[in-house]
Amino acid sequence: MSENIKKLNDIFVEVFGEVSDRLGDDFSKENVDEWDSVHQLNIVSLIEDNFDLMLDPEDIVACTSYNASKDILRKYDVEI
Repeated sequence: MSENIKKLNDIFVEVFGEVSDRLGDDFSKENVDEWDSVHQLNIVSLIEDNFDLMLDPEDIVACTSYNASKDILRKYDVEI
């Protein structure tokens, strides 16, 4: 597992209290009951802090799943 994937997994574990084994294609706001706007803002904030980024507003809105967060990081040239 790459260091950046570990950092991203740690962010989701911190926000949702989930084990990283549960993170995957179906981990999204549609499938996770606890996912709300506060959790989404926490994810965005932690991504910005941990990866030293400033996300564009459209990326903040689009960060609605584990996979979307990986795509957003790739957009900012973070190797995932």
